[in-house]
Amino acid sequence: MRDRRFGRLGWQVSEIGYGMWGMGGWTGSDDDESLGALDRAIAFGCNFFDTAWAYGQGHSEKLLGQTLRAHAGSRLFVATKVPPKNLKWPANASTPIADVFPPDHIRACTEKSLENLGIGTIDLQQLHVWSDAWADDPGWQRAIRDLKDSGLVGGFGISVNRGEPANVIRALDTGLVDAVQVVYNIFDQAPEDVLFPYCQAHDIAIIARVPFDEGSLTGALTPESRWPEGDFRNTYFNPAHLANAVARVERLRPLVPEGMDLAELALRFILEHPVVSTTIPGMRKPRHVDRNISVSDGAPLPPRLVDALRAHRWDRELAIR
Repeated sequence: MRDRRFGRLGWQVSEIGYGMWGMGGWTGSDDDESLGALDRAIAFGCNFFDTAWAYGQGHSEKLLGQTLRAHAGSRLFVATKVPPKNLKWPANASTPIADVFPPDHIRACTEKSLENLGIGTIDLQQLHVWSDAWADDPGWQRAIRDLKDSGLVGGFGISVNRGEPANVIRALDTGLVDAVQVVYNIFDQAPEDVLFPYCQAHDIAIIARVPFDEGSLTGALTPESRWPEGDFRNTYFNPAHLANAVARVERLRPLVPEGMDLAELALRFILEHPVVSTTIPGMRKPRHVDRNISVSDGAPLPPRLVDALRAHRWDRELAIR
């Protein structure tokens, strides 16, 4: 596993991190299998784990806490997230920040996450939604300073709304934000326009989430794909969006080099950008770990292939996180 520097915090983190949303309650997840996958990832050098209270109301955090105890001698970086108090995703600029991230809520959720994880300090605490309409509010700023000063968190980050990668720049101007988590993949390339140059200039870490576009960029979906009731993917892949995604994936297939599959190509595209500190594919099963971590070999994509992939940018409006 190759490491990358995590912005101004200076951590050396695995360039393939571990996204833990799926094991918080997605259909088909199994705790024993999830724990085995986590152990396997650590054995292969993965040291960055991204979870959230919202992933199963602390269930994912508790699984990570169990793993941390089993690997007490390893330096593992923990990132989690404060849920919006109103439990609304995505953030809406018209909603007062007092309804979403009042200071006492930020503190209370951090303490609850520390309890779930069984640790004394969260390496990276993040706000799970954001609107820059809130950037000047002194409440969240004071709460973050207090968490850092008290040693409850090491760094602070913001997870930005899907499709709104620049809707965080004013918050970054405060100097309080050490990392930004953003959707970035072959289809979602908009972070390169404004966010990436800003973060590169200010030494702010980038966590690239949703590397497989919720599964379409694995190449496994068809226009008939369906999921059990309550599964997030039923909302994300409404019939029109699913059909469009599958068609776009088919146009990508001729670009996949011999000996590589589409999922590997998707990860390698993300790792081509130097501002990306880590990407966090969801890995609920040991075979997911084996497939994803094997990509961290330092082999670059040919420049002409990268240029060809850029032509598959897909700017879309999705009212979901």
